[in-house]
Amino acid sequence: MVVLALLANAGIAVAKFVAAVVTGSGAMMAESVHSAADSGNQALLLLGHARARRPSDERHPFGYARESYFWALLVAIILFVLGGAFSLYEGVHKMTSGEPLTNAGWAVGVLVFGIFLEGYSLRAAWLEYGRVRGRRSLLRWSKSTGNVNLLVVVFEDLAATAGLVLALVAVLLSWATGNPFYDALGTCVIGVLLLVVAVFLAGLVRRLIIGLSISDELRAGIITIWNGHKYDVLDLYAIWHGPDAIIVAIKVRPRDARVEAATLMRELNEIENEVRASYPQVVYHFVEPDHLR
Repeated sequence: MVVLALLANAGIAVAKFVAAVVTGSGAMMAESVHSAADSGNQALLLLGHARARRPSDERHPFGYARESYFWALLVAIILFVLGGAFSLYEGVHKMTSGEPLTNAGWAVGVLVFGIFLEGYSLRAAWLEYGRVRGRRSLLRWSKSTGNVNLLVVVFEDLAATAGLVLALVAVLLSWATGNPFYDALGTCVIGVLLLVVAVFLAGLVRRLIIGLSISDELRAGIITIWNGHKYDVLDLYAIWHGPDAIIVAIKVRPRDARVEAATLMRELNEIENEVRASYPQVVYHFVEPDHLR
């Protein structure tokens, strides 16, 4: 999915840049920088994914899964902000210079082509989002998921598709009226869009770095498994440790206070295995039994 987005954005970036040079369109130049930034985004996500898969060692006993969050934060802060800031600068420059739009047909053709490619990438990301979201809305899912790669790609593709549509409208208005103001205005709107997405994603990734709790649905599912085996859950702490990794620390009490130690340990191990089988994201599961009444 990330590779597909990378290839799509790299091809679109080249086409947009050529059209921007030919037409002199600020919106097209903003969109070319946007697509180039998106290509860098996916490259950083792939780098983060590769580094996060390194095995645990003595100094990192829980592995490197959280490193993917660091690279995702760089995506949000550096590339999105740079793309948004450049778009705003380009839009203001076009407003003050009043440079006319030329060969607008080039821009329209490239933008329509870009919408097709970006829509294909968005469709793939949206299908994957639909597979993992459960009953959660996009906003609820984005605030509770640890799958940072899918999170970034979904919002990147949404922003990219919206930016392409805005650029197309701006170019068509400037072409139809002969007024370059619409092209400059569209460039500024694209810049604001990128900055809003950058701030939104940075906030979500910051929460993951700090240690974001799992969703209520996952939490309830884990508790249900323990309750089904006649164990009361006294405390449950579960946070995202990587795109596909959860750490769970749980304190449970058997409802039968007379259970023997050997039986207790066997049951705890069996229930742990059931939790991992039901939720493969749970890579670490720490259990503390409590006999106190």
